[in-house]
Amino acid sequence: MAAIGKMMINSSSFLCKVFFKSIVAFIIAAMLFACKNDMEKISSFTIDDTLPSESAKDIEMIYSDSGRVMIKLLTPVLNRYLTEDPYVEFPEGLHLYFYDSLMNVKSELTANYGINWENKKTMEVKDDVVITNHEKNEVLNTEHVIWDQRIKKIYSDVFVKRTTPDGVLYGKGFDADESLKLWKLRNVSGEFMFDEDEK
Repeated sequence: MAAIGKMMINSSSFLCKVFFKSIVAFIIAAMLFACKNDMEKISSFTIDDTLPSESAKDIEMIYSDSGRVMIKLLTPVLNRYLTEDPYVEFPEGLHLYFYDSLMNVKSELTANYGINWENKKTMEVKDDVVITNHEKNEVLNTEHVIWDQRIKKIYSDVFVKRTTPDGVLYGKGFDADESLKLWKLRNVSGEFMFDEDEK
């Protein structure tokens, strides 16, 4: 009898251990499944937030005022994001042409990256920004330019190099009108060329 009693106790202990291990395995599996679902949800939210709502290639956009074409924008890639603060991104750069009343190109702007904040009506261009004024035969080089379309002003707060027929000017930022016809450098320094025969 003693031996049988001992066997019964061992069997019961064995069943308890198996039952306990099964419960633990079930809880762990449930936790992993829940974590997997949560991670999938997080991943889907992240992907949705980083993917553009609209995307297009080889785009030409025209900005006009009272029926007159003022600016043409060319870009290889355009991505539009419909977030709380919607914006359009130009990840592969852009080229802007500014026209006079006779549809002649009076100035151009190129950059390797651009972003346009739709609600703020502000465009920022970065990375090797080049502005060419054909009327004055001047070129401006910088790394960051802001175009505030509400006040019709283009400006920068970083280092600027302005090359004119008379020499090279340097500045810490500049201000210009929207047509890029009038420029004003800040904190100017530079090198000027002159003709010694004119002395």
